[in-house]
Amino acid sequence: MTERMQRMEEAIRKSGANLYDFALMTEDGAEELILQPANACNNSYSVAKSFIATAAGILWDEGKLDLDQPVTDILGGYEPADANWKRVTTRHALTHTMGVARGYLDIDVEDIGEYGTEDFLEVVFREPVPHEPGSFYRYSDAAYYLAARVVEQAAGEPADCFIMNRLFRPLKVQEAAWSRCPMNHPIGATGLYIRSRDMVKLGWLYANGGLYEGRQVISPRWIEEERCGGLAFQHGPCLGTRGKGGMYGQMLMFSEDRRFAAAWHGFDPEGLTGKLPAAVSGLF
Repeated sequence: MTERMQRMEEAIRKSGANLYDFALMTEDGAEELILQPANACNNSYSVAKSFIATAAGILWDEGKLDLDQPVTDILGGYEPADANWKRVTTRHALTHTMGVARGYLDIDVEDIGEYGTEDFLEVVFREPVPHEPGSFYRYSDAAYYLAARVVEQAAGEPADCFIMNRLFRPLKVQEAAWSRCPMNHPIGATGLYIRSRDMVKLGWLYANGGLYEGRQVISPRWIEEERCGGLAFQHGPCLGTRGKGGMYGQMLMFSEDRRFAAAWHGFDPEGLTGKLPAAVSGLF
């Protein structure tokens, strides 16, 4: 174990956070801490959204997806009662600015039996849009189920299959799986089961200009578009970092300037993992 990882393990133990594992990636490669017995792959919860956004970015970069085209035009077959839906774009979904007033379609906490339908797009589109799309922020898993369906339409295959082919294979991801809705479409917003040592590779892609082992997996053009628009990640809790967290303390974070990426899984309902981004940043 390197001195850097020894320091990180000490910081994790001191924080009291209930982590399963931790992964760090730099130009020197990947390092991993196994902190306690756990499943090999764990639910990354909302970190899954960054993978869906990256899939949308690949399609955008290839000219197969217009982020500013209304999603109802892309998907077709749906006539929402609220006319504002016809102004909602994929960019609005990726940035949680669709104009809805509440978060919904969260399968991690909601009973899907209460939806009254197996068609989750119907659930998405029956929600009122009281705010002008693009003008109002409301975090919602519905936004990323919608984004995953847009990716599927543009790619011609389910979003998880597209991600497997275009991200997981070139990144040499050992094993991963996605939750799907009753109609067999990936949820997108949550339900990505993956190892931390594989999840960290997405952060490294963004920190490393889209390159992985000499291969251009995502383009610098998309990385710049994402950075300017906050389409896959948010500014991290530490200066000079960006990242995406998930329920119960999951995290993927990276720094382009300091050229590192870190990821972890755990079960932390108390929020003790909030101390860890600063500890990671302090290693560099």
